[in-house]
Amino acid sequence: MMKNKIYAVGAAGVIALSLAACGTSSGSGSGSSPASGSAAADMPTVSIMIGGIDKQIYLPYQLAEQLGYYKKYGVNVELSTEQHGGVGAEDAMASGQVDMVGAWYVHTVDFQAKGKNVINLVQLSGAPGERVMCGPNSGVQSAADFKDKTIGVTDLGSGTDILTQFLASKAGLTKKDYHTLAVGAGSTAIAAIQRGTADCVMTTQPTVGALESKNLAVPAIDLATSDGVTKALGGAWPAAGLLAQTDWVKSHEDAVQKVVNALVDTMHWINSHSAAEIADKLPTTFVQNSTISKDQYVSALDQDKAQFLPDGIMPAGGPKVIFDMEKTIGVDTSKVKIPGTFTNKYADVANKLEGYTITTTPAGADG
Repeated sequence: MMKNKIYAVGAAGVIALSLAACGTSSGSGSGSSPASGSAAADMPTVSIMIGGIDKQIYLPYQLAEQLGYYKKYGVNVELSTEQHGGVGAEDAMASGQVDMVGAWYVHTVDFQAKGKNVINLVQLSGAPGERVMCGPNSGVQSAADFKDKTIGVTDLGSGTDILTQFLASKAGLTKKDYHTLAVGAGSTAIAAIQRGTADCVMTTQPTVGALESKNLAVPAIDLATSDGVTKALGGAWPAAGLLAQTDWVKSHEDAVQKVVNALVDTMHWINSHSAAEIADKLPTTFVQNSTISKDQYVSALDQDKAQFLPDGIMPAGGPKVIFDMEKTIGVDTSKVKIPGTFTNKYADVANKLEGYTITTTPAGADG
């Protein structure tokens, strides 16, 4: 049984936790077999912090480890996860604490608007995977109802905070019209609804399922499915991706390609397997814990599985929607060029390596 180190990151720094990885296999791809012995010692090591490693929207990172794909493509990956109240994943990457980050594509635009060159290297989802969950008596049925309400987000300045601002602005509201509260995810988000400190929370699976099963909240806005995102935001909204500082990428091209190879292979595996099969490969603590049962986890994943892109390609129209959103909420993107915020070249190579057919229509220079 392989051991994978997962790091819990809080205000005190990085604490290594040992997690037994289960169900490892080389998968159906035709790439090289997992390295061993002295070859493994020569593998590059890359650290990746995830914006909530047990969230369904970010499951490809851990699944790639469980399948043995990082080793298959010749790279040691140290996965870590941000903790509520600790260092944000994207900020840890931007400050050099970790090499890469599993976070939303929108952060590349935010960083570049502030003069920090960050790029999206592979795109894992075409929807945020979020839902605005509101207490049954909150009276919130749409973003227009946010007025004078308290909306819980993962953290202030996070992707969920930005999305909340965008939804409110499309409904004619400003940040002054509602209150924002950092509630994290999982048990802390559930507690915010249960205690009444938040009227609604923007959150993802498995927290959504837990809130519904406990009859604490109902979905008011769907940002987890393609139809829901198109209705609420006007088009595809590329969310989970792999981000890194451009200078680091330029000096670690080989390692970057190997990580992307592993993730693209994982995306094809997700596309060709059921929600139950995916859940069976993930650590038990991810899919069955104090907030959710495995059956609920599988049901939620089955409902939202289509958010995952099968080939890691940035979808056409996605970046344009993100830029339109950023401008709407007041981010100065005048010095940020769409082509500089993402690249499909690593995903292209990864798909060709395994002979996969790319089915996502790629975004062009205009987004």
